[in-house]
Amino acid sequence: MEPWIQMVITVICSVIASSGFWAWLSQKAERKDVKTEMLIGLGHDRIVYLGMTYIERGYITRDEYENLYEYLYKPYEKMGGNGSARRIMNEVNKLPIRDKAIGGTNHE
Repeated sequence: MEPWIQMVITVICSVIASSGFWAWLSQKAERKDVKTEMLIGLGHDRIVYLGMTYIERGYITRDEYENLYEYLYKPYEKMGGNGSARRIMNEVNKLPIRDKAIGGTNHE
């Protein structure tokens, strides 16, 4: 094998084996985990807030349901969220669906 190829392989292996490289990978993974936790937390908060609003009101509109279920709950569930937000969605699923809100205002 050519000496320069051996040198390149040695350098690459040294970089991969170094603790700095693994620390960098670990830090990157940790940042992603924190971002994921934050997104799950924000999704949970919004699902609970909106869900409770609709439950207290006693009905939900089609647009509100689509927004809550398709754009908040499904991604939240795929990211690993569960618990009280799931219970809220189970209660929201029992609500009657109306075409539009009484008084012409939709709660978001």
